Amino acid sequence: MASYCAQILWMKQTLEDYGLKSDHILINCDDTIKISLSKNPIQHSSAKYIEVRHYFLRDHIVRIDVILEFIGKKHQLIDIFTKPLTKDHFCKIRRNLVFIYVKDI
Repeated sequence: MASYCAQILWMKQTLEDYGLKSDHILINCDDTIKISLSKNPIQHSSAKYIEVRHYFLRDHIVRIDVILEFIGKKHQLIDIFTKPLTKDHFCKIRRNLVFIYVKDI
């Protein structure tokens, strides 16, 4: 999750260089443990081993650079690229994808 966050922040910075600004980045995750570890610093003391990457993610959540939200497995948009889907599920996910056209900017 932290490497994903680092890549998203790099892409955000690159887009800002081209004049496209965003206050925060929304990351959808289906792992409630990762979400709770990154949002709640009190739970860090109960975990035996916390890697630096969790602190990196938590720091960016505190700064509101990144917002981490839970999304159920049936609503993962990435599935359209990684899994074989039924036609109905494929069409449902495709409708939820947002495309930005260069002409519209």
